[in-house]
Amino acid sequence: MRQHGFNKLDIILLVMIIISCFFNFSCSKNQNVLDRGSSLSAEDADSNSLISPDGSFSCGFYEVGTNAYWFAIWFTDSKERTIVWMANRDKPVNAKGSELALKKNGVLVLKDVDGTVVWETNSTSTGARKAELLNTGNLVLKDHKDDIIWQSFDFPTDTLLPFQALRKGKKLVSSLKKGGFATGYYNFYFDNDDNVLRLVYDGPEITSLYWPNIALGIYQNGRTNYNSSRIAVLDNLGRFLSSDQFQFSASDAGNGIKRRLTMDYDGNLRLYSLNNLTKVWNVSWQAMPQMCNVHGLCGKIGICTYTPNPECSCPPGYERSDQSDWNSGCKPKFNISSCLKPDEVKFLEIPHTDYYGFDLNNSNPITFEACRDICLGDCLCQAFSYRLTGEGFCFTKGVLFNGVQTTSFPGSIYLKLPASLQVSGSALLSDSSSKCEPSDVNVRVGSTLMYDMDFKKVRWAYLYSFSAAIGAIEFLIFVSGWWFLFRKNGTSSNLEDGYLLISSQFRGFTFSELKKATNNFKVELGRGGSGAVYKGHLTDERVVAVKRLGVIFQGDEEFLAELSTIGKINHMNLVRMWGFCAEGKHRLLVYEYIENLSLNNHLFTSSVLGWKERFKVALGTAKGLAYLHDECLEWVIHCDVKPENILLDSEFEPKIADFGLAKLSQRGMPNSEFSRIRGTKGYMAPEWALNLPITAKVDVYSYGVVVLEIVKGIRLSNWVVDDDIQEPEAELARFVRLVKRKILCGDASWLEETVDPRLQGSYSKDQAKKLVEIGLSCVEEDRYRRPSMATVVQALLDCEDSSRTEKT
Repeated sequence: MRQHGFNKLDIILLVMIIISCFFNFSCSKNQNVLDRGSSLSAEDADSNSLISPDGSFSCGFYEVGTNAYWFAIWFTDSKERTIVWMANRDKPVNAKGSELALKKNGVLVLKDVDGTVVWETNSTSTGARKAELLNTGNLVLKDHKDDIIWQSFDFPTDTLLPFQALRKGKKLVSSLKKGGFATGYYNFYFDNDDNVLRLVYDGPEITSLYWPNIALGIYQNGRTNYNSSRIAVLDNLGRFLSSDQFQFSASDAGNGIKRRLTMDYDGNLRLYSLNNLTKVWNVSWQAMPQMCNVHGLCGKIGICTYTPNPECSCPPGYERSDQSDWNSGCKPKFNISSCLKPDEVKFLEIPHTDYYGFDLNNSNPITFEACRDICLGDCLCQAFSYRLTGEGFCFTKGVLFNGVQTTSFPGSIYLKLPASLQVSGSALLSDSSSKCEPSDVNVRVGSTLMYDMDFKKVRWAYLYSFSAAIGAIEFLIFVSGWWFLFRKNGTSSNLEDGYLLISSQFRGFTFSELKKATNNFKVELGRGGSGAVYKGHLTDERVVAVKRLGVIFQGDEEFLAELSTIGKINHMNLVRMWGFCAEGKHRLLVYEYIENLSLNNHLFTSSVLGWKERFKVALGTAKGLAYLHDECLEWVIHCDVKPENILLDSEFEPKIADFGLAKLSQRGMPNSEFSRIRGTKGYMAPEWALNLPITAKVDVYSYGVVVLEIVKGIRLSNWVVDDDIQEPEAELARFVRLVKRKILCGDASWLEETVDPRLQGSYSKDQAKKLVEIGLSCVEEDRYRRPSMATVVQALLDCEDSSRTEKT
């Protein structure tokens, strides 16, 4: 009987266990879902939350202080419940009476205790049936078909999770301070100007890009701006991939590890991996290994230095604005309301220190005294940076931000201070231990040197020693460069000095090498004012285009000057130079070979270039010219922009040829002119004929002619007889006059009559209108009314997505 009773008890217990397990399973299955008409309350935050099916993520009210809550998503099992998303990061709600509800109209709404709507998914009905927290950490709203109609992944805060795409228009924004969650100043996003992922400090006073390396161009940083999709994603293996070709992998790459990519409060972008044993996050990748390169880190006037960890400090004469927050930077201890006279000023040297950006004037080469005098004569100048690296480089500063002290910087910053101000070394850098006795002439402050205006008494020995050291280093570089380059290539020795200016990616070719590569210059690709171009094959099997220059480039000095500039230029929309030959009377340049030859071969022939390719050519050419005008190490004016100098690769991406063969225009020299006229009739700006100074606006004019030709599909440099005036005039002038007249008169057919009829109406109206608008503004006779190429690029990028062609 006892055996029988025991069996009955076992059966009863077993049934209860099954029922309990089923009940618990049902509860756990539904705890990641909030049905329509249901709500979560802040009063019972600990037990009233959503949990993902695998338990990795929780979603609900997160306490931030006494009686204050966020609605957030966090890692359930991390040691400190790390938040990955917040709905109301800048507006915490009250603990009592606040709730999140999925209303009957399908809108997810967060209300404070007084009924105020703090946050909602949108302002109209979405038809959402339920809110669900997924295993990915994504909070979604689903409709009756179980389709996602809203998701938290589309609205990131400071963290990107695996499989959460970062798209154009979205950004990760840091918190304001360590341990806080309010919106801060650092952003990670796709730059609208060039489609490249960037880190930017967007503070209350300045906005400043600082990653990727601001000293390098887009392509030198391994990026591309040809990625209109603008999308980046982190996968579950710890690999990050972006459409701008940026990618990295976690140091512990592999499956089974929880990860997050976070824009941290200190301006560094870091990838974290969760230790499954300790539940603590470890850094497995970071964007900024040297934290002093983060802009805004020490605020205005503050200086970042390594001791060995990054630390902020104020220079002598300044003090912290807020003892608890370095974002506020430093403030002066003296009155700066008036402009000081030269005899009321002294300068404080801080060696190996610079403030990035905000230059009032940059001049080189220049003497130290001349640089100082520029700052003295400008009331806005707060300091000047002077670098002695073979030549003196001077940068006067109007605002002091992004201060960095590092022994690798070959220069000093000289702070402008009132002569009456008494300073001490204790205010400078925490690791400064030097102590020197003050004198009547100068006062050493830690690692600084004070200069009064009597510069005859300055200790020039320091500058002489520094110059001698730099000179010795340059001599060694000269000797080693000559040995490696010329001994290998056998190039004539009378060009040695100039070769040191050339990028290491160049190589010198002998004339016999290029003669063999081109099969004795057999296949001619084209011929222009600067010489003929031949097709060739190098011994490493690269196909090249070899330009054989005419007598205009026979001078060694001029030839080397051109090479020293061209060799430093690298952009996707510029033809890349691979080498040169300077042997005896021979002057040749070796370029990459571009498959589809020049634009004129596709625009003015029987073959019809599609609208997509035309717009791509207009945009890419603008980007290339903008790079030459604004981003190069030296300001390059092309002077001969025309379809023949715009080459098209296999994907019909444009590459500008023959840049750098005109003389360079020096920045900041308004009266600079070219000693000889270059260019092609029909594409030359009026400045050439009027003998006006030549600026980058001549390229803008030529670009405008090319753009209008791209739209119209014909040459606009011919002369025609207009029926109205019965006199010959340039086709361009006639075209511009007629188009402007039709636009002013409101003639709706002007666009259809302007666009190349061979397209048979298959083009984007928005893009066509924009190209005509840009073209007309670029060919204005008054150069001051023409836009810059950077402005043109932005205008085209704004309508790049309007690529849908339509029959007119």
